[in-house]
Amino acid sequence: MSNESLANLLKEERRFAPPAELAAGANVTAAAYAQASEDRLGFWAEQARRLSWAVEPTETLDWSNPPFAKWFADGRLNVAYNCVDRHVEAGLGDRVAIHFEGEPGDGRSITYAQLKDEVSRAANALLELGVTKGDRVAIYLPMIPEAVVAMLACARIGATHSVVFGGFSADAVASRIQDARARLVITADGGYRRGKPSALKPAIDEALTKVDGVEHVLVVRRTGQDTPFTEGRDVWWHEITERQSAEHTPQPHEAEHPLFILYTSGTTGKPKGILHTSGGYLTQAAYTHHAVFDLKPATDVYWCTADIGWVTGHSYIVYGPLANGATQVIYEGTPDTPHQGRFWEIVQKYGVTILYTAPTAIRTFMKWGDDIPAKFDLSSLRVLGSVGEPINPEAWVWYREHIGAGRAPIVDTWWQTETGAIMISPLPGVTETKPGSAQRALPGIAATVVDDEAREVPNGSGGYLVLTEPWPSMLRTIWGDDQRYIDTYWSRFQGRYFAGDGAKKDEDGDIWLLGRVDDVMLVSGHNISTTEVESALVGHPAVAESAVVGATDATTGQAIVAFVILRGTATETPELVEELRAHVGRTLGPIAKPKQIKVVGELPKTRSGKIMRRLLRDIAEGREIGDTTTLADSTVMSLIQSQLPPTGSQG
Repeated sequence: MSNESLANLLKEERRFAPPAELAAGANVTAAAYAQASEDRLGFWAEQARRLSWAVEPTETLDWSNPPFAKWFADGRLNVAYNCVDRHVEAGLGDRVAIHFEGEPGDGRSITYAQLKDEVSRAANALLELGVTKGDRVAIYLPMIPEAVVAMLACARIGATHSVVFGGFSADAVASRIQDARARLVITADGGYRRGKPSALKPAIDEALTKVDGVEHVLVVRRTGQDTPFTEGRDVWWHEITERQSAEHTPQPHEAEHPLFILYTSGTTGKPKGILHTSGGYLTQAAYTHHAVFDLKPATDVYWCTADIGWVTGHSYIVYGPLANGATQVIYEGTPDTPHQGRFWEIVQKYGVTILYTAPTAIRTFMKWGDDIPAKFDLSSLRVLGSVGEPINPEAWVWYREHIGAGRAPIVDTWWQTETGAIMISPLPGVTETKPGSAQRALPGIAATVVDDEAREVPNGSGGYLVLTEPWPSMLRTIWGDDQRYIDTYWSRFQGRYFAGDGAKKDEDGDIWLLGRVDDVMLVSGHNISTTEVESALVGHPAVAESAVVGATDATTGQAIVAFVILRGTATETPELVEELRAHVGRTLGPIAKPKQIKVVGELPKTRSGKIMRRLLRDIAEGREIGDTTTLADSTVMSLIQSQLPPTGSQG
């Protein structure tokens, strides 16, 4: 990028101090930053002692062969024991681990003692089916308790799980099963989505016609719909687990034993299997869950709204919360089934105190209207979290005011599938927060922003976000492809990890994420971040949500094209479109004014809520639409095209 790089266009002056009561009793105070910077490895060794080890590690980090890290390598532990058994042994067996809320309104609460029995039975079932330590198991399930049980059962026996999101196509599933060479697949007849059963098993049946090596398919009965069964291969989960003993002695595994492979979503070509191991991953997942959410396991009810198919579900539904003995809510369905207040109804029902969700969801709630959350008692909420992409300041402030009653602090977290756990975030009892900023690296994490030449940029400038020191929950490699791991993450800046995000430092040195570097537009020699233009648009009272792309332009190199969804009360007029362009110009400067603004009813998103700008770029440039297999709703692209005037006219 040029010296104009990622100019600091947005100015945010609002500041919010931590609530005094929370700060007074916070799990982590400002002292942690000093402690970690004085002795980073000592700090992480101390966090590892939060876990139960069968063999305590004496070595913290082996970085003798970068970029291949080993953390706590001579230690041995069992991840499932840490998430379940040790809480039961500590007398907490009656504590609820999971409040499950099904989309149709069914539900059950599972205590730690019950979870231990279920995980033990499932582990014994896997052993009966011939799964052993080191084998790979693919998991393709809806958001039901069996998804958590299946992951923990794999961890218990040392099998490496690969969870594939339950919305992916048969082809996407097949490529992941093939790459991991899974021996067993765990799926369900289906799940509930938008008020009706949605089949899952047929996608597995189709996928298995394209791959070899899968010996059994374990099928959870969730919906009761008719399900094709292959004799000798397919096994009902309830039939095999019910006949197992609830006793299973977990064996310790090496700290560097592979815990899971998770394929990054939305990739084309060969899937990229991110490999995470056991000891370092669990250390950082548990510590960050304790620190960032200020979790008080005896009194908090925690709810992360993600799906286990994404890394957020691995680290902040399964491993982090359960390692900490948390009580949490798991919800199967969508936020608008059977009504648009479903999330708030769940918060009220279970007395949720900590809520962790995505900016996409928050902007959707804004679009639906302030009156919906106002109908529910949300007074139990004390900490709010945001994950998945940068959150624009307007959505941040709405979240604080309408969901957090103007008092709950917001932790805007930056991390990735590859990092395994949260890396940059405010601490709720320490940080004076700024709407839209992830602020600073957590204690024990080293992150900065550099320019093209790998020089650290001064405050007030932008560039590329890099991590300068190894961290416990880091990916160890790309499954089966060490060279691709080096090339993808470590080749751009010598000795530094770079995964493609642009960022800026404000005048205080706090970090603002600007989205993928691929999402930076070069307009007349100026680098402009799509995130900032989107934030400016959503800052206008008529706009609920926006997505911005750069389209090739003969005059300026790239022209800014914006797709916007209007709030319920606003209607599209040429005057409004002109007003929106002027608003961006006033907010960010004339250079950032969109050339075109297209009003649409929906945006193309993956099932994890990420906007697929690549498809919008196809529309903006008048091309044939590319691969849509990872979209949550494949009809969205036709809808958008039908709503737009022919290419070339001003939208």
